[in-house]
This record gives sequence, structure tokens and C-alpha cells, in this order.
Amino acid sequence: MRTYRQDAKTLELPWPFTGRSEELERVRAASAGGRPGIVVTGPAGHGKTRLITEAVRGLDHVRVTGTPEARDLPLAAFAHLLPDTVSLHRAVRALSGVRVLVVDDAQLLDETSAALVHQLAVHGRTRLIVAAADGAPAPGAVSRLWTGELLPRLPLGPLPPEDTARLLAGAALEPLTVRRLHQACRGDLRLLRDLLTALTEPTPVPGPALTGAGAPSRVPGAAFTGAGEPTSASREAFAGAGVSASAPGVALDASDGLTLLPGAGLAGRGVSVSAPGAGLAGRGASVSAPGTGPAGTGVPVSAPGAALGPSASPVPLPGTGPVGTGRLESVAGTGEWAWRGPLPVTPAVRERLAPALERSGPGERDILDRLAFAEPLPLPLDELDERDLEALERLEADGLIDIGEQGAVTLAHPLHGTALRAAAGRLRARRLGRAAPAYGPALDAERRTLVRQMERLDVRPVPTPVGEWLVAHGIPLPARYAEVRARFARLRGEVREAAAWAREGLRPAPRDGGCRGELRLAEGCPDEPAGPDDVHAHYTAVRLGEPGRAAGRLPAGSVLARHADALARGDGPALDRAAEALAERGFTLYAAEAYAQAARTHRDPSAARRSRTRAVALARRCQGASTPALAGLVLGELTARQRQIVTLAAAGLSNREIAEKLTLSVRTVGNHLYSAYTRLGTADRTALPWLLDTPDRETA
Repeated sequence: MRTYRQDAKTLELPWPFTGRSEELERVRAASAGGRPGIVVTGPAGHGKTRLITEAVRGLDHVRVTGTPEARDLPLAAFAHLLPDTVSLHRAVRALSGVRVLVVDDAQLLDETSAALVHQLAVHGRTRLIVAAADGAPAPGAVSRLWTGELLPRLPLGPLPPEDTARLLAGAALEPLTVRRLHQACRGDLRLLRDLLTALTEPTPVPGPALTGAGAPSRVPGAAFTGAGEPTSASREAFAGAGVSASAPGVALDASDGLTLLPGAGLAGRGVSVSAPGAGLAGRGASVSAPGTGPAGTGVPVSAPGAALGPSASPVPLPGTGPVGTGRLESVAGTGEWAWRGPLPVTPAVRERLAPALERSGPGERDILDRLAFAEPLPLPLDELDERDLEALERLEADGLIDIGEQGAVTLAHPLHGTALRAAAGRLRARRLGRAAPAYGPALDAERRTLVRQMERLDVRPVPTPVGEWLVAHGIPLPARYAEVRARFARLRGEVREAAAWAREGLRPAPRDGGCRGELRLAEGCPDEPAGPDDVHAHYTAVRLGEPGRAAGRLPAGSVLARHADALARGDGPALDRAAEALAERGFTLYAAEAYAQAARTHRDPSAARRSRTRAVALARRCQGASTPALAGLVLGELTARQRQIVTLAAAGLSNREIAEKLTLSVRTVGNHLYSAYTRLGTADRTALPWLLDTPDRETA
């Protein structure tokens, strides 16, 4: 018998083009008449092809692509454009009439094709748009395109976090999952697609797993008529982002309820799991009753490698639902989905991680495995033998490990640890994972660092690997730590992330007042009465445009006090300077509000427009936060008709529906939307709910 979780829709590609506005304009400009072209370089999977495809959309062009299979065949990439036998000189003449030539994967061209591309660049009659991957040997004729200054070069960096969030917005993923995916993929969009596919595809569960201790158990609230039901809207959202809106390991019973299959997706990980909620697959550990974790953290960890019998089954936390299964799970009451637990190591993902999994040098694999089983804590350099130093040097040179200033050694890629633990045999996992790590001191150190930063009015990002690793693997966090993380995220303007951290703290402590308070603030409830030392509560008056109420209550000379003073004087340039200082210290939402106030204060229209543009750019990074200072900010950039059409598009209406509602042609609606996108700095309608004051946005 095979049982699957209720499935939804599979990936639909290509994903909507998101972000990269500056890079897109550069490639489009290079494609215009009178320009020689451009070379776009970057690591594999960073979106070079997608960027170029978007840039030449609607433009008459010819495309050639290099492939590994044809790398030794002369002019193989141009076979569809040239006769069977042709000299290089005649090939140049034959292609001289092509106005725009797109060359994809130029590093894989054969030498003759590379020489042809180089000659076309020298002659200058054809505009060349070339994509070449970094880190791979390219023919000399290709590399000389930019080293010889024949064409300008555009290095393509990773997609920024806010653009990754916009790309995944239709998938209804909770923000901690979006952050984890962004950090894990490091800009590799193909790996992102592979991960989402692995997290959502159904996993068959063998028949024996349905009896005895491994029998399926009902997850409260997960029936299709309850909070865990995937709605039609969420299904469409998942399909739009290319994600299957199901989560493997859950079966449908006769009452149409969702039933969790304990241990689903954990086969072959060297771990025996017998009850829902186990989240330590592939780490050589099993789960016991909550509250028995090390250092009083409440982390449920028992003897590593021990199999669970019926009497050792862990007790799920009330109301939390399944965690740590290594698949997307519904977050109760939010309509969002979360990834908790290990990485599903599919063949596609394993291929991406081959550099770490296939090390054969003396001692290299042993060091990598020890680092993997030590996660999330680093391995001190002095715990390694002197004979390991040469292996460490090789691993560091290849970018597989990082060595901190204090000599702490960690894996460089966040996915390598999960993959190495999953690939380890059962005996090796028992040996390397024998000691239960002491997370408590590390969590306390991270919490103190965050508190100290907030006291200094500085919320720029700081490394917090232990807390992020624990929540990623479904391990409950101390409420005090989660409260601080939520407050730090809220002050940065990351309101949805703040709410997610607060919910993590409420999992083991549902009545914790601190996490409940942070959750209310992140969800937009009015601020509670300020205490004498609550600087940010006093600063709320400045954000509301009433600086007089905060007079004498803000730290003298601080950036908050400078903002209040500039607003009280109605000084637009001073408000711009205060906004810039706020942004430098990580207060993204505060800075957006200060720029918005400056836009309303400036007498010079051009200065007001610059401030409004900066406010909009910062507000986009605040996860849809809506505040009085930002109200109407974006729509103020548009004409009356554009505001009307954009508001309807943000509500989910199609161009045809908008046209029928406003008695316009579909073409007119499309033109207005295109002009609005240009003014708003976005590429498509999926970002509109984030930019406009729509009901599904968070308030802060």
C-alpha cells in the first residue's frame, strides 16, 4: 500500500521576472542601436539567461547556445544558421545581417564558434548579448570579449533577499522559510526551484510504516474543513510560483481529514521516528519528551542514534501541528507554509552539492562530517589534529569551510551540513553525533548581542546562526530568545518575520507575555503604554507626525532625536539626512517614514520626488508594513487613472476584468499598467499588494 499526502499543483516555469531593474535597463540599453552589446557573467543559476530573455523580449534577435555535448564540434552552436561546410570568414559574412545575436552559455562554445563570436564583435555590425558562467573555463576568444574591452561586462550578483521574497510571494511561504531558502540557495535560482520541488513533491510511504509504533496519527485542525485546509487561493498562489501546494507525508482518510504519516520522508536517513513532530532526521539523533534538552533550553533531544519504541514517542507541543518533517507544512491560523526539518536530498540537490559530497583527499571527508555533526556550533580549531591542517587548507582554498577570527571552523554552505548528515551511515552518525550539543550558552550569547545592539540604536544584521539553525530544524526555542528576535526584526521593519519569531516562542510557551506582546505589535495592534525607558514607544509620536509629544523623551543627540527635531522645524533636507542615518543603522521602516515626511515637507518638487522615491524603495523592503506616514505614498506617484487601474490589479482582477469594469479596452489597461510599473519600479502585478495599501498587507 502507498499513501500520499493531498497533492496540489506542480511547478510552472518560468517564474515571473522579479527585481534586477538596473541590470535589465543596462542590457536593454546595450541592445539598442549604436551599441556593441554586453557580456553578462555570474555563477550558474543566477538568472543570466532569464535576464537576457526579458531584455530582448519583443526585439528581433537570433539565439545560439553552447552545450557540453557539442563543445568539440566546430560551429555546432551555429548549425541552425549556417550551411554544413563553411569557413570562418564566410560565416562572419553570413551573420553580418543579424542585428542582435544572443549567445547563451558562451563558456561551452567550441573554439571555432567562440572565434566567430569574437570576429562579430570586432566587425561591430551585430550587437552581441552574451551570457557566460563564472568559475568555468571559457575559450580564450570568449574571455577576450571583455578583457580586450570589445564589450562591456555586467557581473550578475545574487538576487537580493527582498527580491527573493517577491519572487516567492505567490507561494504563501512564511518569512523564516523564505529567509532559509534565500540563504541556502545563495542566489542560485535553479537550486531554489529544485528545493521547492523537493519540499512539495509527494513521497510514497511503504505499507509497513502504517502499523505498530509507526501508525499514522491524526493531526488536530488539519482536516480539509479546518485551519489546515489548502484553499483554492493558496493552491493558485503555489502554482503561480511553481510550487505544489501539498506537503508529503499526510494521507487522506475516509473522513477527508489529513493524517500525518510519522517519519515520512525520513527513510534512509539513519533515524527511527515513531511519532509526529520529530524534526532531527539525518542528524543522528532521536526525539524524546519535551523539556529534556541540554542547558535548559527545552530542546527535545535524547541519546543520538537511538531508535524510538512506542513508549519513547515524543509528545507534540499543543497546537503546533507537525514540525521537522523536511517538507512544507501549513502554519495554523496564517494561511502560510513553513519548511522545518532537514533538506530532502534528491538527485538534483545531490548534484548541486557534489563538491562537498565527493571529496576524496586525505582527511577531507572526515573533517566535513565532523563539522556537519557539530552544527550549528562551530568546531574549535584546537580540537583538530595537526595532521588535519593540510586538509583544512585545501577545503578553505576550495571555499568549502570558513575559519573565523577566533579559530572557529564552520561549513561554508548552509546546505552541506544537512547533505553530509543524510549521506552518513548509521554507525558513523552514532559515533559523530554522540554528544548532545549545548545550545543554551550559544543562544544566550546571541540574545545578549541583539539586546546590546538595540540599546545602541543599531539594528544592522548580526550573525545568529544557532537560533536560525534550531528554528529551521523544528526545534523549540526559549521564549526569551524568540521575543528578542521578534523585537529586533520589528525594529528593522521586517514585520512578518517579527510575527514568525514571536510564534516560534509561543510554541513551547503559549502564554508567554513577551512573545504575545511582540506578536500583537507585529500584527499592527496599537502600542501599549510606554514605560519611562521605552525609547521606541516614545518615538511612535514622531512617526505619527507629532514630534512635540516626544520632546525630552528621546536620547539627546541620537538619530531618533534628530528626526524629531527636523520634523518639528519642518526642515525637509534635515529630514532627508535623518532618514539616511536611520537607514544606515538598519531602521528601514523608520527611514521610509522619515523620507515620506520629507516628501511632504519639501517645497522643491524635484526634492520631494527624490524623497518619495527613496521612501517607496525602502518601504518595499518592509514586508508590506503599512503605517500612517506611508499611507498613499505609492499611489501619489501615479495619475488618477493609473491609481484606479493599479488598485484593481492589486485586488486580483485581470486586465480583461478591469477593462470591463472601467469600460476601457484591454490594450489601454495594459498600457496604463506598464506605465505604472515603470513609476513604481516593479516588473509585474505580483508586487502590487506589497506596494499598495491593500487589505492583505501587514500593519506596524
